[in-house]
Amino acid sequence: MNRNKNLQQAKTDREWDVVIIGGGATGLGIAVDAASRGFSTLLLERVDFAKGTSSRSTKLVHGGVRYLAQGDIALVREALRERGRLSKNAPHLFKSETFIIPGEKWWTAYYYTFGLWLYDRLSGDLSIGHTRYLNKNQANQSLKGVKPEKLNNGVCYYDGQFDDARLAVNLAQTAIEQGASLVNYCEVVGLDKNTTGKICGVQAKDVLSGESFAVRAKCVINATGVFTNEINRMDNPNEMDGIVPSQGIHIVIDREFLPNESALMVPKTSDGRVLFAVPWHDKLVVGTTDTLVKNAEYEPRPLEQEVEFILQTAKDYFVKAPTRADVRSVFVGLRPLAAPKGENKSTKEVSRSHKIHISSSGLVDIIGGKWTTYRQMAEDALDAAMKANILPKKQCVTTDLKIHGHHPADMNSHLGFYGSDRTYIEQLAASDSKLGSRIHPDYPFLYAEALWAVREEMAQTLEDVLARRIRLLFLDARAASAVAEDVANYIAPELNKDAIWVEQQVNEFRQLCKQYHF
Repeated sequence: MNRNKNLQQAKTDREWDVVIIGGGATGLGIAVDAASRGFSTLLLERVDFAKGTSSRSTKLVHGGVRYLAQGDIALVREALRERGRLSKNAPHLFKSETFIIPGEKWWTAYYYTFGLWLYDRLSGDLSIGHTRYLNKNQANQSLKGVKPEKLNNGVCYYDGQFDDARLAVNLAQTAIEQGASLVNYCEVVGLDKNTTGKICGVQAKDVLSGESFAVRAKCVINATGVFTNEINRMDNPNEMDGIVPSQGIHIVIDREFLPNESALMVPKTSDGRVLFAVPWHDKLVVGTTDTLVKNAEYEPRPLEQEVEFILQTAKDYFVKAPTRADVRSVFVGLRPLAAPKGENKSTKEVSRSHKIHISSSGLVDIIGGKWTTYRQMAEDALDAAMKANILPKKQCVTTDLKIHGHHPADMNSHLGFYGSDRTYIEQLAASDSKLGSRIHPDYPFLYAEALWAVREEMAQTLEDVLARRIRLLFLDARAASAVAEDVANYIAPELNKDAIWVEQQVNEFRQLCKQYHF
């Protein structure tokens, strides 16, 4: 992926079939769908791909056990179907993960086994494993880090696990391979309308150079997630807020707290939430919370009560209780939920299904949803634009479309997440001792990956490299801060940057790292 080439394509005086605002899961999915249908497609992202919500998930590709308990069968069936499709279309990123629900009471496992049997049935031919009851001995063997008194029995079921930001990069690459143009660090600052009041393009600004330019389009899609309201107000300054942000935090701790390969799923915590503890990149991701917040931000901060809730729940279940000192990183994401109807409605009650709205001026809004259903969301958004006669009818082809990097899974090495690109990174690493060396002695990431991120994956900043191309910030914020200067100095020549840029990048990134640890 070459940003300069894509930027030049964006600035040409052409009319695009589809212009997408937002480069998270939804926008990237739409770019892949639109380009593969044969539409000329441009995506503009204000910061970096998956900078917001889409890099801050629980790392699950799941049907939503909680939605099943709420009786939302249609959403669960859709998500399970999409989970199965992703496992086939991006096998290098998808891991079938064993989840165990601990049974404290004699009846717990029987109760959940029945519900999860239905979960399996809903997945049909795309099932990735079968639910089974675990007796006391089996449950304790499977979750050695969990207190025995919580494991009088258990139930084992299967769901998907993945690396969210890496899938985002692969979707961007796939979209470009299908003929789309994608530009990160390019902000939409206004919407253009014709004499009949219909949207006919956008005003864009290259964040890195400050240059502004106009883009003409037949169809403009707002896929900005928690920032949806901002774009809607460009369309109609009197527009009521359509989404409300809900904050969720995760803490990252060492695997010693749950040393088995299985993940823990607590179906009902003290306040009725679901809590997961999921192995990820040789760490353990524990979360999440669900708290309404007023403002959408790229770097939301964890609230004290959220941190305490997760640590306390972990203490209730883990033999060795994690403390603040054990937290390697804490990351916070915002969910774009459809605004609750009624003052007292909690975010837990708001549907996670996606919604599409087309304004009177023709702006296509897509809100809600989750990573698992990104492909279906994209299909639905474009189908809605066709139904409204904004675009001509063309068939969706993404059901079986292979995503960039498609390769049999290899979870034994972190390089396995690169799929078919792994060979090129290994060749880079073998070509030079520096490229083959580790960025940090405690982690497997190589300087070859940093160079690859800049050359081939459109990384423009130190944060792009260490947060989303290489996941070090999310795995260990202190370690990421420690290597910041070395990595910035290494990538600067490739980006044609000077010592002033390096100093600025290091200072900004280290300031950011402070938000990710206590």
